[in-house]
Amino acid sequence: MVAFAQDLIRVPSLNPPGEAYLEACEVLGNRLKARGFHVQFIRGEGAPGDSDRYPRWNVIARREGRGSGACVHFNSHIDVVEVGHGWTVDPFAGVVKNGLLYGRGACDMKGGLAASVIAAEALIEAWPDFPGAIEISGTADEESGGYGGVAHLAKMGLFSRPRVDHVIIPEPLNKDRICLGHRGVWWAEIETHGHIAHGSMPFLGDNAVRHMGAVLQAFETELYPALATRRTAMPVVPEGARSSTLNINSIHAGPPEGVKGLPAPVVPDRARMVIDRRFLIEEDLKDVKGEVRALLDRLAATRPDFRYDLRDIFEVIPTQTAEDAAVVQAVALGIERVMGKRAELVVSPGTYDQKHIARIGHLHDCIAYGPGILDLAHQPDEFVGIADMVESAEVMALALSQLLCCRQEA
Repeated sequence: MVAFAQDLIRVPSLNPPGEAYLEACEVLGNRLKARGFHVQFIRGEGAPGDSDRYPRWNVIARREGRGSGACVHFNSHIDVVEVGHGWTVDPFAGVVKNGLLYGRGACDMKGGLAASVIAAEALIEAWPDFPGAIEISGTADEESGGYGGVAHLAKMGLFSRPRVDHVIIPEPLNKDRICLGHRGVWWAEIETHGHIAHGSMPFLGDNAVRHMGAVLQAFETELYPALATRRTAMPVVPEGARSSTLNINSIHAGPPEGVKGLPAPVVPDRARMVIDRRFLIEEDLKDVKGEVRALLDRLAATRPDFRYDLRDIFEVIPTQTAEDAAVVQAVALGIERVMGKRAELVVSPGTYDQKHIARIGHLHDCIAYGPGILDLAHQPDEFVGIADMVESAEVMALALSQLLCCRQEA
């Protein structure tokens, strides 16, 4: 398992821009083909970011059992984020030290991918006549929305019944936790308009940055206090994420500075803000958008010359798999048998590829479960504990056995 995880880590499948996707898919596909899986390589043609230079490759492998039954699918993304600074080990060497496996993607989520492969191989070796089917996929672009990966495959019907019944995504959420879903997200761009003029005579222009400042002030005095009062019944972790949140991702205005940072002497006539609104399952997306638009409309009615545009960038509806769903119960049973404790059921503050499986595939028997600590993802010296990988693989193998067995008996 460690050696296979090292093979995956040593492929620098960086996103952006989307490098070495096919190489990563081939590492996974060749391994599974040698173990009797039928392997397909599927390009996410037409998806955002897909190009001849950076094609969005995915691999999906299927092993049929000896009789009818459920299909259990393990889905992992193969892309990793940029390396960044502060590493003390080679981020693409797969260094093993003191029981830990280091590397970019070790935690998020190539360690989980390796654990799921070992779980499936162990099940096949122990129970060669298993009923149903086992699928394992390595998919592109989760770190940038998943449109060239799971979303593309879901549109092809590859994450829907009757082909697939249960999905486990080995994201790093701690080995004793089962993630049922995630909050919703709305990314949007707000643009305020002004009138350009000479910087020495700003009274002849209309400063779009000042208008944007009014938006920020309204957020501080109206929107942020309102969001802080809303709480969800979803078991979101950490605790602070059980409220609605708003993050200001970026603000852009005015012409770029010139030589030595000297500014152009003009009044900026455009200012743009990108916002990241995370909302709860108890909130309606239409109301979430309407709340921001109503705030902007009040400014337009009360502030002279205030004009704005509001544009959608990205949206995801909250999702939460039922606690009594078969995949939840099977993984919970595995955690109890391997670790001797009850599984903690949680919801993620951010989204992952379950959003596409639920939204496009209409398959809701889906969870995230895998080794690793989420706080280590995207960090320098990212690592996953080898003992955690072993225990998670045992849990996944037991869950796989339970899901295949129970469907056959039914």
